[in-house]
Amino acid sequence: MSDQNQVPENINVNELIKVRYDKLNTLQEKGKDPFKVTKVNITTHSETAKKNFEAIESTIVEDHEISDRTFVAVAGRIMAKRDMGKASFITIQDEEGRIQSYVRKDEIGEDDYADFKKYDIGDIIAIEGYIFRTQKGEISVRAKSVKLVSKSLQILPEKYHGLKDVEMRYRQRYVDLIVNPEVKDTFKKRSAIIRSIRNFLDSQNFIEVETPILHDIAGGAAARPFITHHNALDIDMYMRIAPELKLKRLIVGGFERVYEIGRTFRNEGMSVRHNPEFTMIELYQAYADYNDMMDITEAIIRNACEEVNGTSIIEYDGVTIDLSKPFKRISMVDAVKEETGIDFRAIDLEEARKLAKEKNIAIEEHHMKGDILNLFFEEFVEEKLIQPTFLTEHPVEISPLAKRKPEDPEYTERFELFIVGREHANAFSELNDPIDQRSRFKRQEELRAAGDDEACEIDEDFLTALEYGLPPTGGMGMGIDRLVMLLTNSASIRDVLLFPTMKPING
Repeated sequence: MSDQNQVPENINVNELIKVRYDKLNTLQEKGKDPFKVTKVNITTHSETAKKNFEAIESTIVEDHEISDRTFVAVAGRIMAKRDMGKASFITIQDEEGRIQSYVRKDEIGEDDYADFKKYDIGDIIAIEGYIFRTQKGEISVRAKSVKLVSKSLQILPEKYHGLKDVEMRYRQRYVDLIVNPEVKDTFKKRSAIIRSIRNFLDSQNFIEVETPILHDIAGGAAARPFITHHNALDIDMYMRIAPELKLKRLIVGGFERVYEIGRTFRNEGMSVRHNPEFTMIELYQAYADYNDMMDITEAIIRNACEEVNGTSIIEYDGVTIDLSKPFKRISMVDAVKEETGIDFRAIDLEEARKLAKEKNIAIEEHHMKGDILNLFFEEFVEEKLIQPTFLTEHPVEISPLAKRKPEDPEYTERFELFIVGREHANAFSELNDPIDQRSRFKRQEELRAAGDDEACEIDEDFLTALEYGLPPTGGMGMGIDRLVMLLTNSASIRDVLLFPTMKPING
């Protein structure tokens, strides 16, 4: 027998784990190596089996009647085991939930029962038998055969305490999912939310596309990029911080409605709201503006909430959030004026700098009036936007890709959606003037030269694309992770990411 499954001599493991390795060794010596099982016949899962039995139970003459209608083949992980000598009760857990099985020595055979009694919590087994209701009323499987199909060599956390260490739950999500099965519900909802968004946009004649993750220029957003190296081309490349500039090229090329759902990467700090890699959706619609984007953003979120939660009124962190009503719309200038009494339309740059000093808001030499307005918003307004609010008309200084408002060119046709004090979406009437776009890029280049490593680079090919003609276009980007947090009442972004970025334990 191969010794590949023996405990390596140089590894210090506790006695309980060594016992499990010894049990595996014994099974292998008997020719019953569970790791050689390649396929398992499954006819149903736990909750489905219970529901089906309840549906036919009234037609069964005797409680233990053997019938093709009650035969099942199930598989799952042993989560509980109660030995009563010549019979045992076990509980297995599968994708749907848990089901009990009654295992008797005289029904599965003496040798198999001897092996079965040595199975451990965490082992994965396959059971064939018949569904029945025990004297205590629990729907269970009366086993006719039990087979070990994978041996668990680790010890699951103690059942009454589970895996409570939050840090370890994120690091060992596989254990978290085993011992805290309710965690699966969040990720099933996440899948349903993304599916809802896709279905909605497809129904609106949008086309899903894919654009590169590796970029030769970091552009499309104000963010610090991850840098990697392309060996064949011998050039540094950037993990995309946004798919925006590639998607707008497609509108230039003749697509009128496109969207992409995918990973985006920003080399920034981590918090309960931020993960360095995250999922977002960006969509673009030709011949539309930012008002159309507000309508579609509101519809996407409300539709996803209703489909996943069955209602458009939800609770988040103890606060009732009403997604059923039209979302509030207010300009950044008016929002700041409501909270501070300061009207940025009525002041110049020097007055803005003076007011910032009075309010203890740190500004830098290169900051223009629009930059200072944004700092006032972040300081005095942002966290107070609890109910869904479209914050509109951002200053041009912080909106290098948005179209100016024709009647007020210091500001742009842009919005950010805030819910529970967090940004959930960002959208523009897209800037399609290549001359204006070049001047905005140059301003970003100056900021980079001054030390702002989040400023955009000049993308000459994108400027060339604009010179071919980009129709009036509305565009929107939304963070999927934050939306899932909102719709599942999750406190941290790590709760909605199966494998969040973590510092190595030995790092």
